[in-house]
Amino acid sequence: MTDDLEDIEHLAGSLLRSLGSGQRRKLLRRMGRDLAQANRARISAQREPGGAAFTPRKAKMPPVTGRGAACFLYPAGGSGEPRRVIMKSFTWGNDRMMTGFDIESGAIRSFEFGKIIKWLPVPEEYRNRTGGALRRRGGLRRKAMFRRLASGRYLRSQADDRGFWVGFSGKASAIAAIHHYGLRDKPSLRAQALRYPARELIGADATDREHMLDLLYTYLADA
Repeated sequence: MTDDLEDIEHLAGSLLRSLGSGQRRKLLRRMGRDLAQANRARISAQREPGGAAFTPRKAKMPPVTGRGAACFLYPAGGSGEPRRVIMKSFTWGNDRMMTGFDIESGAIRSFEFGKIIKWLPVPEEYRNRTGGALRRRGGLRRKAMFRRLASGRYLRSQADDRGFWVGFSGKASAIAAIHHYGLRDKPSLRAQALRYPARELIGADATDREHMLDLLYTYLADA
């Protein structure tokens, strides 16, 4: 089937060149839009153009949930003296961040575990109390990778009378390249660089190629 498609595509190239520049631009713009949409659908389905499923994320251990309260000294902003932090309840995840209800600020805050200066006894009035369950946002969003990257804002197509391209725009192109080719990058500013699994985000399979040919023949028939 691949050899047959290649022969047909050589013929399709000749037919494309026989069209006027305005006709080619219109047809190639439609091809680019359709191929971009096909890639968005594959990314939503977490599959590569060849049909293989994306390499899954590395499983993370669930965060440790603190019982009761915690009290410690933490660096203040600027050159101020360390301040005492009392947290009614907290979670401690793999990112070495403690997140909980900070009594002094009256809101949920996060603190880097490695920056804690000194652990202190919890004041009597806050012992054996909790601030209720902490709702961690983003649990559902983390299940599907590259959802934002595959949106029309970042995954785009463009065409002229000589061809079309489908790819990512702006800073998203650098992020996409890291995952597409399996390159090294830092997940955060203070983290060590690690190599990401290669997950092919953009491409064209046999079905896409057949669709492009169908668009060409339909356009020629209507013309």
